[in-house]
Amino acid sequence: MIVQQIISGLALGCVYGLIALGFVLIFKATEVINFAQGEMMMIGAFVAYTLITMLNVPFLLAFLLTLIICGCLGIILERVLIRPLVKESVVSIIMVTIGLSITLRAFAGMIWSYDTLDFPHLFSEEGIQIGGVVMAPVDIWVIFVTVGLVLLLYAFFKFTTVGISLQASAQNPLASLLMGISVKRVYATTWAISGMVGAVAGIIVAPISFLNCNMGFLGLKAFPAAVIGGFNSIPGAIVGGVIIGISENLAGIYLPLWFKDIFAYVIMLLVLMIRPEGIFGTHEQKKV
Repeated sequence: MIVQQIISGLALGCVYGLIALGFVLIFKATEVINFAQGEMMMIGAFVAYTLITMLNVPFLLAFLLTLIICGCLGIILERVLIRPLVKESVVSIIMVTIGLSITLRAFAGMIWSYDTLDFPHLFSEEGIQIGGVVMAPVDIWVIFVTVGLVLLLYAFFKFTTVGISLQASAQNPLASLLMGISVKRVYATTWAISGMVGAVAGIIVAPISFLNCNMGFLGLKAFPAAVIGGFNSIPGAIVGGVIIGISENLAGIYLPLWFKDIFAYVIMLLVLMIRPEGIFGTHEQKKV
């Protein structure tokens, strides 16, 4: 029973980790927390649903088209909403992202309705027994996609010119600008990647959760995951998500049901008391 809950929590934690990854990517590049990341995940799920069920696009092609569409959406949002506020306070930009989350939720309700929709199930619902533990095929799919995406992002930031430019701009925007790196292009690229990561999270969570305009509230669970792992650590986002997912499932067994919904924030507070920068975060000092 416990092992079963841990495996199920691991799959759910991977989803939290992917959403948290979007938080981390934007924060690393712009030092802004995008509270609309959950809604970007929701839009990705709805776009994939539209392509697959209404336009009869094959899943793999729909998956790629969804990534492109959500990447373009990220660029548009950065260009229209964030870039004009680049000289404003961080609090102002955060308030804009909160307003953006509400707006995206309302638009999704107007376009796709406020009903809960049935996302196409790509895998059999019959469990697979591995070593005495029954795993749902969709949970295996979620874990493999998450691991693959993290490895892909690691290779991107480690070995590509664009990825290295993103890291350089995040560490020192002024020095990067003097070296010929377009910081504006870096910011747009970061929002595009964040939009695509959110789309992946939406596509893999919709079959195991639900598909409606309120699914973006999962971002509120992913925020503690980003804090726990460290807001400047990509692996930390995944680790934080896994911690939240597993501990939530176990809390649902041994603790009152109402406590399960707040357990992520309890863990976040405990981690902040012990290590304010998060598990994998680094303490940075700024001279003024």
